[in-house]
Amino acid sequence: MANMSPTKVPMPQQDPNVRNKNFDEVATGYTAEMAMEEASRCINCKNKPCMTGCPVNVPIPGFIEKVAAGDFEAAYEIITSENALPAICGRVCPQENQCEGKCIRGIKGEAVSIGRLERFVADYHMQNGKKQELNIEKNGKKVAVVGSGPAGITCAGELAKKGYDVTIFEALHKAGGVLSYGIPEFRLPKSLVAKELENVTNMGVKIETNVVIGRSLTVDDLFERGFDAVFLGTGAGLPNFLRIPGENLLGVYSANEFLTRVNLMKGYKKEAVPTPVKVGKKVAVVGAGNVAMDAARTAKRLGAEEVYIVYRRGAEEVPARAEEVEHAKEEGVIFKLLNNPVAIHGEDGWVKGIEVVEQQLGEPDASGRRRPEPIEGSNYVIDVETVVIAIGQSPNPLIRQTTEGLETQKWGGIIVEEETNETTRKNVYAGGDVVTGAATVILAMGAGKKAAKAIDESLKEM
Repeated sequence: MANMSPTKVPMPQQDPNVRNKNFDEVATGYTAEMAMEEASRCINCKNKPCMTGCPVNVPIPGFIEKVAAGDFEAAYEIITSENALPAICGRVCPQENQCEGKCIRGIKGEAVSIGRLERFVADYHMQNGKKQELNIEKNGKKVAVVGSGPAGITCAGELAKKGYDVTIFEALHKAGGVLSYGIPEFRLPKSLVAKELENVTNMGVKIETNVVIGRSLTVDDLFERGFDAVFLGTGAGLPNFLRIPGENLLGVYSANEFLTRVNLMKGYKKEAVPTPVKVGKKVAVVGAGNVAMDAARTAKRLGAEEVYIVYRRGAEEVPARAEEVEHAKEEGVIFKLLNNPVAIHGEDGWVKGIEVVEQQLGEPDASGRRRPEPIEGSNYVIDVETVVIAIGQSPNPLIRQTTEGLETQKWGGIIVEEETNETTRKNVYAGGDVVTGAATVILAMGAGKKAAKAIDESLKEM
């Protein structure tokens, strides 16, 4: 009989006043007993609405049924039949807007905690599962994947299963893309990313780092090297800025640069590894998305005494996940809502404050959200020593500038066929943030899967 409790089994986590001083994972995960109890809340709906919210089509009721029965390895096999990165997705996917958002149990209570169960199953397998021997028959065809983020990893893994000789080209010195450089250790431990990447390389996928496609090699060079198709999963790594006075002062970072320095240069091990990132006692993070929350919580852990989220809209318009906002508030981050930055003030070349003007919400704009309007004469300065700009990112123009026949949107996103993710250049496919702009890990993975399927269907005919 299903457990009809209206609430989820709570997730154990570190005390906020302890965790805001370390980079250990915030949530410590379900025990087996907790996972089985939460799984028993699933009523195994006939129409499986949760699956319609999953971009990679995980058979959710099937894996949850196995968890409820205590067969965690069978649950893992079901998840990984469609999702190559369950430990990651269980931690960073916005389940509340996807699978859990469709859960019938959420109508009169809380949805089944699909994400927490996925995380538990993946972690259980990593600790207890046996390494499977793979026997993949090669088909003699080669595919190049540009970028080792979630879209690239997923596309590479799907093609490797089908016998393709796949090589991933990564611009940075470490694979993983945004999973490695953009998401803080306390939300996504890098050891997990390494293990998920290992699952892909175990299938024969090769990874070449420090290769900048568009500089070290071009897309044309890849075809000349004998690759039959190319998948572009280069993400959206070009930061947007405010274009206000003072953005060139020392102590101003884009969120991309700030998090990359901390993650890839191991700033989270600040006692042991000096890193070139300076965080003052007072920090302002401009923006209120998930990246802004990551930056603000990271600054707190690096020793900032006061950290402000400065956002021009109100609480209802904050785009970050509710859980991330709640965690940030618990950890002492101060929210300055309805405040829009107009200048960054400095002294001797360094940041000394950020000037904001208070806002009021007017009529909705093109996004459907109420447009913030300045309140005349309400300007004031917040004393800070560090400013992090987290207002979005765009695709790097390098590949489109060096690839003939590749058409893009005005804002830089690569144009693709909706059904196949093929670009306007034959046998060149693309997916993830380089197509959509900054979005979620799981949507990028869905694009990688779609492209892999289309590449396979196309190359079979050659």
